[in-house]
Amino acid sequence: MSESPFLDNRERIFENSVGFVIFDKFPVSRGHCLIIPNRIYSDYFDSTEEEIIGLNKLLFKTKKYLDEKFNPSGFNVGINCGKVSGQTVDHLHIHIIPRYPKDVDDPTGGIRCVIPNKQKYK
Repeated sequence: MSESPFLDNRERIFENSVGFVIFDKFPVSRGHCLIIPNRIYSDYFDSTEEEIIGLNKLLFKTKKYLDEKFNPSGFNVGINCGKVSGQTVDHLHIHIIPRYPKDVDDPTGGIRCVIPNKQKYK
């Protein structure tokens, strides 16, 4: 795999022995962050147990930070695994996307919106 685009000079908000957190270069909301492992690999399901624990610690630390800094009303957390899921960068990253009242007309279905005709399930 070629060098990761995440290994640029962006400020790391947090880091631990497993990975780091940066703001998304193309945020979908104020505070949108990425949790990224140090090891370059593409699929979350190839993570070691240590990586899962370390990334999860960063996820929860980032959530607390975003709560304090931006006061969102909710979050979407997402991981794209494979091209058909929309993955465009071959370096695993976890999106934590703060959500705010009225940031979309109807948030019903949440993450299901990745397939628009499946958004409504009632």
